[in-house]
Amino acid sequence: MSKSFEVQGVIHSIGETQSFGQNGFTKREFVIKLSGEGENPAYPNYVALELLKDKCSLMDQYQLGQEIVAHFNLSGRLWAAQGKPEKCFTSLQAWRIESADAGFGGSAPTDGGFTPSGGNDFNMGGFTPSTSGNFDDDVPF
Repeated sequence: MSKSFEVQGVIHSIGETQSFGQNGFTKREFVIKLSGEGENPAYPNYVALELLKDKCSLMDQYQLGQEIVAHFNLSGRLWAAQGKPEKCFTSLQAWRIESADAGFGGSAPTDGGFTPSGGNDFNMGGFTPSTSGNFDDDVPF
């Protein structure tokens, strides 16, 4: 299992969604110019990230020049062609994009799933929090 990371940057380019093979595998690449703490504007860092399958649409609501926070997994694999040296390919697979205006852990995620601070659309097995205020908050430990 890969570890998750997050990075902040300004969108430099957004590629088109590409399909590969007969099974409908899709991939979309985008490049950000890193910003935020620790970045030196005199020596900019550009990082290419990719979105896979149903996550390709996450970039639809963003435009070039917008500042975002991208949450991603670091992934890598080895490849060797017959008679050629082995190569290692590394990819940054984004799974959540949010506007930097919302800040890290902001309230405007576009991950296609659970929103920790969001409304009533999350249901934990039928549990509905009480809003009447009639509850016992005495912790038994």
